[in-house]
Amino acid sequence: MESQLGKPWWRDYKDNTFFLIDGLLYHREKHTSALTVVDRDHISLILQEFHDCPYMGHMSEERKKERLASTAWWPKWEQELSEFINTCERFQKENRKHAESMGCFNT
Repeated sequence: MESQLGKPWWRDYKDNTFFLIDGLLYHREKHTSALTVVDRDHISLILQEFHDCPYMGHMSEERKKERLASTAWWPKWEQELSEFINTCERFQKENRKHAESMGCFNT
């Protein structure tokens, strides 16, 4: 796990933003709860489960970021979540419908 973080993150580890509890790596920023660091092999599964969860629906990208930010952490998670959302056909269709209903597109 430590090798996946790379050198920039190793520096943070020494600054006590990363710590181990019972063999699990956690990350905590200044005023946040400790979050489990997701192994690179499980990121796509986490994104898919997070995206497909029935109670999450197809909420805005910002709301999804807020929810994920309180659930798990990995380097560049915000960028990866945005890319995942932007490749979701259903999300794009719903956004287009909403924009059209608000008069954002000329049809």
